[in-house]
Amino acid sequence: MSSDSNKTSQARACRVHSQLGDAFYDIVSPATFKQHLLRYRNDRAASLIGLQGLDDEARCAHFAGFKPIAGSFVSPLALRYHGHQFGSYNPELGDGRGFLFAQFYEQDSNRLVDLGTKGSGKTPYSRTADGRLTLKGAVREILATEMLDARAVPTSHTLSVIETGEELIRNDEPSPTRSAVLVRLLHSHIRIGSFQRLAFLGEAEQLEQLTRHVITHYYAELDPEQPLDSLVPAFIRTFSHKVAKMVAGWMAAGFVHGVLNTDNFNITGESFDYGPWRFLPAFDPLFTAAYFDHGSRYAYGRQPQAAMWALCRLADCFTEIVGVEELQDSLSDFYPHLESCLAEHLLYRLALKADKAEAESFSEQLYKVLASSQLAFDRLFYDLYGGILNPETASPLWQSHQPLAELAERAGTFGRRQSEQQIQSMRDLPYFSLEIEQVEALWAPIADSDNWQIFEQALSQIRSYGTALAAEK
Repeated sequence: MSSDSNKTSQARACRVHSQLGDAFYDIVSPATFKQHLLRYRNDRAASLIGLQGLDDEARCAHFAGFKPIAGSFVSPLALRYHGHQFGSYNPELGDGRGFLFAQFYEQDSNRLVDLGTKGSGKTPYSRTADGRLTLKGAVREILATEMLDARAVPTSHTLSVIETGEELIRNDEPSPTRSAVLVRLLHSHIRIGSFQRLAFLGEAEQLEQLTRHVITHYYAELDPEQPLDSLVPAFIRTFSHKVAKMVAGWMAAGFVHGVLNTDNFNITGESFDYGPWRFLPAFDPLFTAAYFDHGSRYAYGRQPQAAMWALCRLADCFTEIVGVEELQDSLSDFYPHLESCLAEHLLYRLALKADKAEAESFSEQLYKVLASSQLAFDRLFYDLYGGILNPETASPLWQSHQPLAELAERAGTFGRRQSEQQIQSMRDLPYFSLEIEQVEALWAPIADSDNWQIFEQALSQIRSYGTALAAEK
């Protein structure tokens, strides 16, 4: 093993994806960067796979110099996939500025984990792009993953960000702008677009191979040896439940992903690849994150519909194997499952508990009140945490807007999943949100004077919020 073998002795690296064969990926070489300046290290994420002991020098060697990790890939793999982008099919996709660098088994669960990159250089799928990532883009991804993780939304984890010393020209940032390479931890980078590519090319044997590979390594509850015509509906139904839980998490968090193309849905149901994301300032179903989403296709309120549309495109891949009615049936409970997960997640954010029917009824009422009052989305959950309003800190709208007062009264009748002391610990934290103005304010000191202090304070605050939220009696 490498010179840091004593620090990675607990890690169990593997190369499972290579079992698929080179028809599913291209072996690539990473870019060479003139600078390796570690800007962010996530020891909590690293501990999931036994890499928390790596020092800064070793992290830079692996995650910017891309020195291979013993037991995993000798060279990185650029994954092949297609996808629908804003509703139009694109067969020219694939990993264009990232690759699969390594795989591990998770320490506690033994689940398979990918280390994927962003900004690691050009690949056969880069087209006219430079394969790079801006430092601001990396900072924004850290914030998105940390906030979603704190709110218990299934997400990738940003493992490291290393500034690379290049100047990049971008149309959506003041340029030249600084460059970075990011490594993310995600349970799988196989995505709906991976299946679409094989169906588009008519490669039925490889489509079956990929399906059985996914079942074997990511769906322990299913039998990969089943006949394909019975395995596929079971897979799609189970996968749709994971997607429903993820999207419900976005909706409860007030999060707008921005680019819900089919290549941005991975098969383990975790959100990833954060570009023009936003958090809602106030409830607005048509609030859109991406400036180039002119038709608001992926607006906040349309995210469930976008997810269902993507799932239907996955089902399309198997119409030569499974009847259309059976495929439709495998997706029939997506919306009911999403509604149930959303109600559960909204109560989770409030540290409350109720039975399913009561939770779903409360969820409906909560959204109506948000729409009529225009109370800041995150403010509702801060003010009403534990079902108790604090008159000293709560918005005056709770007193002046009758539907808000009724919502608060109803929340006070629910059970609590935390003790009074735990609820108070959350209420003692200052109010914090990640609307676009706050994100820009966190970036500005970094851009102006390389001052990371305010950004690091925000990360600490996000994590404190997540710890308080996750506490149980």
